[in-house]
Amino acid sequence: MNKFDVEKITAEYLKPVYGFALKRCANLQDAEDLTQDIMMKLCRALPIRDDIGDIGKYVWTVAHNALSNYYRDGAKNYVGVSIDEISDTLSDGSSDIETDLIMSETAAKLQSEIAYLSKLQRRIVIAYYYENKKQGEIAEELNIPVGTVKWHLFEAKKELKRGLENMRESSELKFNPVKFEICGTNGCVGSKGDNENFFRSSLSQNIAYSVWKEAKTVNEIADDLGVSPVYIEDEAEFLEEYGFLIKKGDKYLCNILIDEMPEEITKLQDEMYEKAAKIFANEVYDELNNSDILDNEANIFGGVSEDFTYHSSPIPKRDRNFFMWALVPYILSLSGEKLADKTVSFEEAATLRPDGGHNICWAVVDHSKSAKPKYFEGLKQLCVPYLVKENELSLWQLDSEWTGKRVTGDYYIHAQRCINLINRQENGGELNEEEIAFLHERGLIKTVLEFPDEYHGCLKAAPLCVWINGKEVKKTLIAIGDRIKEKHFAKFEALKKPYIEAVLKETPKHLYKMQKYGLQWLFFLDGKFILHCLNELVNSGRLRPPTEDEKKSLSTIIISE
Repeated sequence: MNKFDVEKITAEYLKPVYGFALKRCANLQDAEDLTQDIMMKLCRALPIRDDIGDIGKYVWTVAHNALSNYYRDGAKNYVGVSIDEISDTLSDGSSDIETDLIMSETAAKLQSEIAYLSKLQRRIVIAYYYENKKQGEIAEELNIPVGTVKWHLFEAKKELKRGLENMRESSELKFNPVKFEICGTNGCVGSKGDNENFFRSSLSQNIAYSVWKEAKTVNEIADDLGVSPVYIEDEAEFLEEYGFLIKKGDKYLCNILIDEMPEEITKLQDEMYEKAAKIFANEVYDELNNSDILDNEANIFGGVSEDFTYHSSPIPKRDRNFFMWALVPYILSLSGEKLADKTVSFEEAATLRPDGGHNICWAVVDHSKSAKPKYFEGLKQLCVPYLVKENELSLWQLDSEWTGKRVTGDYYIHAQRCINLINRQENGGELNEEEIAFLHERGLIKTVLEFPDEYHGCLKAAPLCVWINGKEVKKTLIAIGDRIKEKHFAKFEALKKPYIEAVLKETPKHLYKMQKYGLQWLFFLDGKFILHCLNELVNSGRLRPPTEDEKKSLSTIIISE
């Protein structure tokens, strides 16, 4: 190549090469030195080369090689470069051990930063830089315009450079993740079961906790938790699909109630429940105990726990204590509903989930660092009353620390079968031995089999749980609680007020309505209140703890209307 052509080419490329160097060097002096180095290499090479087909491609090849040397000479300057320069440098095999180590660390940092790109950008960057695909191929594969591919590559370079330049800060959740001690369901579950099934992993729990009070992007959540955004992305999408997170733009926000109240509010809660339970539990117990209901009401029966024979009376003497374990929490949970504030409806507060569930999810964070609410261990075992109904027959059941664990993931299926079998028997149908054994195993009936050879199995059954027969006796029972709650309404409202105000003050605004709905039911359909009332009666000796045999049928009622 003649001298005139060389001078023309170097003059033409001087400014673009200087701009190239300015963007990639740590300072102005280095940019000038790099530009001079590139131009000198061109001036030496061009006159002796006659085989250059594409001048532009050759110039930029020389420029990139010179840049690689610049990075190797000042290896510590790797942080702050763009993906293009790093990919060029990493592909060069001529380096010493120290440089290899620095380049390896930079490559690891780069790969980590790629995880912070959006899903589409991540796919494009990997395809372009790691799979060596052309932009047109990527566009065809992803069914997007080539211009969109180019734009995403441009944006990805900026994001990667920003990430390499800045140290990411993780929150305390990285080394001290939260743990949900309890995860509950207020409302009906869907085909995937209780809400706790969605929050079995530490990842899902901490994602929800991270966005409990403020909306965050996937990258911000990942920074909080100190994990790759790739894992956050999939889990957040799944939680959002089932309504446990809400997505606003590119940010997620928690859609469950998380209880991590300060010690002052925990103390307010304990005082409120203790005072209310002392009043209500004892008055309900006294009214039941002084009435004829337990001994003489023919439409309340069951509780056959003692042994009986095929020819004995199916209704032996009633165990008043066993009946109290069922009737007291039943009255507690269903009475006084007309007195409750219903400003916020269930439909306004609850989430309708894709699996058919319609509920409010709530969780209690591990209280290991703070004072636990009174009877907290009992609360972990408590399952608020379940009512499963079919036609005129209902099954009401409460799980607590004193009962067997009946309410499991397949509870609704088993409860539905129980009701269907009892309905069939009540309408004159016969049950086979396997069906009777199923009801016995669920704690609903007690059976005896006599003379199995002579009579081919004379099977006799008696109700093991409590049975309420008819609407009138049901009304009579609930009316007891209605009268007591109405009598002490003003006192109970005064007890609730400071607690409600304190809880709402701590509640994030986007969860205010959901929280308000739950607070409306304090002392009504309220599992914590039931727990405090039962403990009040057990601690005072008025309720005797059940025997092992009684636990599977305790606090279980069949209601026939």
